[in-house]
Amino acid sequence: MNTREKHLPLPDIQSEPDRRELRIDAVGIKDVRYPVTIGSGGAQQRSVATFSMTVALAATVKGTHMSRFIELLEMQEQALDQQRFKLMVAAMLGRLDAGSGVIEMRFPYFIRKSAPVSGVSSLLDAQVCWRGEQAAAGTIRFSMQVKVAATSLCPCSKEISAYGAHNQRSHITIDAELGGEMTIEALIAVAERSASCEVYGLLKRADEKYVTERAYDNPKFVEDLVRDVALALKREPLVRGFTVEAENFESIHNHSAFARIVCAAPAGTLEKVSP
Repeated sequence: MNTREKHLPLPDIQSEPDRRELRIDAVGIKDVRYPVTIGSGGAQQRSVATFSMTVALAATVKGTHMSRFIELLEMQEQALDQQRFKLMVAAMLGRLDAGSGVIEMRFPYFIRKSAPVSGVSSLLDAQVCWRGEQAAAGTIRFSMQVKVAATSLCPCSKEISAYGAHNQRSHITIDAELGGEMTIEALIAVAERSASCEVYGLLKRADEKYVTERAYDNPKFVEDLVRDVALALKREPLVRGFTVEAENFESIHNHSAFARIVCAAPAGTLEKVSP
């Protein structure tokens, strides 16, 4: 290859016009794992997140520039708190010259908990997802999802049994659209307070006695779980709308019990974000 050939511009096929007159609602990259530092409530925690990043594509454009999504991840040098995450959504649209787009970031998040009697400290993980969607110029919709383990004890089993009651581990999932910054810990706490009892990473015998008796004194159907979480979320001023789900992994059946409540966010002005 001569010098002149080295400096010839390479063709940009993605930018060529498309004549099929079909707009694409979402195009981008999916399930990209990337190391991140998460900021929540002033604290920082390293994690590995799974990203899905998409933008809308005009009917006249053949393709998007996939490499620019990864470039955007490479540019993130500071911890990602909720505000910087929203700015990243706005920056993605600027780099891809798009009018709308979505970033989803899923990651494990660890909270340090103290056992209820002994006070012994241990880490417990929850699954978290941040979702930012910009559908109109300068506005963004942000939601946070947490999936939290808890304990539930069956009220019917307690009532009809001469002694004891069957209990199960539950997963409580909250997907909340937020109108301001709410810490991950605060949303996890809403789920934990609504269960028969919290779960812990490490328990001593005195702690095990406490959680067993706590669950027995606080029985909850799966219906009770979602209703109590929903009532708690309605009292949170930063929560605009939500979906709450509970799944009980039954100890006396080979199936789960499940319930869901959906409360849509009211129509209104979305948060303004500037890159």
